[in-house]
Amino acid sequence: MDAKEIAKDINIVPTPQDEDHEVNWEDEFQELMQTLPKEKSWYGRDICFYQGFWCPSPVFKAVISFQKHFQALDTDIIVISFPKCGTTWLKALTFSVVNRNQFAREENPLFRSGPHQLIRFFEYDLYLKNPSPDLENSSLYPPRLFSTHVPYPSLPSSIKDSNSKIVYICRNPMDMFISLWFFTEKLRAENSEPFSLDEAFELFCRGTYGWGPFFDHVSGYWKASQENPNKILFLKYENLKEDIISQLKKLAMFLGFPFTEEEEKHGVVEEIAKTCSFANLKELAVNKNDVNTFGFPHNTLFRKAEVGDWSNYLTPAMVDRLEKLIQENFDKSGLTFKLSSQSPKDAFA
Repeated sequence: MDAKEIAKDINIVPTPQDEDHEVNWEDEFQELMQTLPKEKSWYGRDICFYQGFWCPSPVFKAVISFQKHFQALDTDIIVISFPKCGTTWLKALTFSVVNRNQFAREENPLFRSGPHQLIRFFEYDLYLKNPSPDLENSSLYPPRLFSTHVPYPSLPSSIKDSNSKIVYICRNPMDMFISLWFFTEKLRAENSEPFSLDEAFELFCRGTYGWGPFFDHVSGYWKASQENPNKILFLKYENLKEDIISQLKKLAMFLGFPFTEEEEKHGVVEEIAKTCSFANLKELAVNKNDVNTFGFPHNTLFRKAEVGDWSNYLTPAMVDRLEKLIQENFDKSGLTFKLSSQSPKDAFA
């Protein structure tokens, strides 16, 4: 898509200066691309190594544009995750908490729009077709809700330096890997070579996949949340599964939208938890039939949502290797993972 088509898409008529800027930006981008290491991900798409992480090539330009142009507001709320760690769930919860007084319970926009349509990705949506969207003069009213998979060190400085809020969700790496494996198998690029679970596991352990390495991604946000807990709320998928009510209250308090005693008395917290539950979201027509901006069918986002499902797929040798990686990466960090829904002792740090 050229500059004129992009401008038309957002109802802005480009000036000659805009077009010149677009040409220069394209030249800069192509020069940068030529300098970066590149690999093929296990799901058949190219990835490039940039600023310490493997970025999916189809959204790399959008990531650069996001870094160059996004100006955060103090009221912004940004939902961040590594893929397949509960992103869809957290978006639904965040949107419902922040906007609960804007609509009747039975008219929650989640019933007609997917969570990714309500909280849009910077790289997969907002900056994908337009390198500099006008977000300040858009229809987004405060608090603006956004999302990204970009690692903490690579976030725009405006996000880090502002009073905007970050909510990060993490999942134990064993379940996350299996969930990512099934998800990417559904989206495997046409004509790509078959990739076994063993081969995917090897690349996962090496960190060579989109947005990886996983351990660096998690460590970056964990450390930042410890240094600035008023800025970053670090949530664990397993904790939300175990006690969604207390986690919802924690989320609402952090975002500045605490539940009142009256709301708790009338079951508002429980209602949001039920509306945003896996079982409910999976059965909504919008999540069965629609496709998001980047072309992912919504139904690919819903599989099992179980803690400990990895035990049905990983070999003892794989488990041992992942346990060692967890130990190596998070030793003495204070971060632990619950690996099973049965035993709270299945944690490593």
